[in-house]
Amino acid sequence: MNYLLHILVLVNIYAVLSLSLNLLVGYAGLLSLCHAAFYGIGAYTGALLMVDAGLGFWSALPLAVVMTVLLSFSISVPALRLKGDYFVLASLGFQGIVFSVLRNWTSLTRGPYGVSGIPQPTFFGIEISSPLAYVFFTGAIALVCVGLLHLIGHSPFGRALKTIREDELAASALGKNVFRLKVKAFAISAGFAAVPGVLLAGYLSYIDPTSFTLLESIFILSIIIIGGTGNTSGPLLGAVLLIFLPEALRFLGVPNAIAANLRQITYGLILIIVLRFRPQGLSGEYRFT
Repeated sequence: MNYLLHILVLVNIYAVLSLSLNLLVGYAGLLSLCHAAFYGIGAYTGALLMVDAGLGFWSALPLAVVMTVLLSFSISVPALRLKGDYFVLASLGFQGIVFSVLRNWTSLTRGPYGVSGIPQPTFFGIEISSPLAYVFFTGAIALVCVGLLHLIGHSPFGRALKTIREDELAASALGKNVFRLKVKAFAISAGFAAVPGVLLAGYLSYIDPTSFTLLESIFILSIIIIGGTGNTSGPLLGAVLLIFLPEALRFLGVPNAIAANLRQITYGLILIIVLRFRPQGLSGEYRFT
């Protein structure tokens, strides 16, 4: 039972991660490979504030979001002047830089040993310690984030991003500041990615750099490609599908020694099939070309 609750917590976390990346990929048409970096920045900022500075969860959370948003400008301002594959490579470089910092700045991040002893969140003085309580806690925060991202996507700002995605020249001709809109989208996406990072830190009471690698960025991107982009339902469907899918391998009696590799092969096959036969994903609007 506790394992099922753990999976539900992960679904809540990845729902916010996928929807926040969807703002970039599905609405603005920016293929980013550094979302796990923002996820990690949020997790480490929140964890260090709680462990070293003695702050509570509710004080560390907004500060982690602000820090992640500020650091997002260091990649968005220079990288968004690039186009296509060059932007993807720039985001890939930022992902590598962040992972190297988390792994090697041992005086701050504890390096490969990670940060332990992270206090669990409290709500009106009640510690959220049981798996069931954390399911409801992360679910409530995820619901707020999903609602906000849905409103952003359907706001004039979201519609402007879709215009940029379809035709930047047309958006510029309509008087839109394309560069500024992209930078804002990047900042909002990064800020929302920090929230599940802090949730993960409080849930596990421990984090290390291996949770925020390039493979994690690719996994988050795979969620929205398979589920669909450009709307709210696609990333949510992708998060549920790709989090629960590995559990099916347990019922097939796959040995643990090959289960991890088989999981990656399965993800790859699904990704190829979806891109070949349904480029917009299972429940998306934006077609990858």
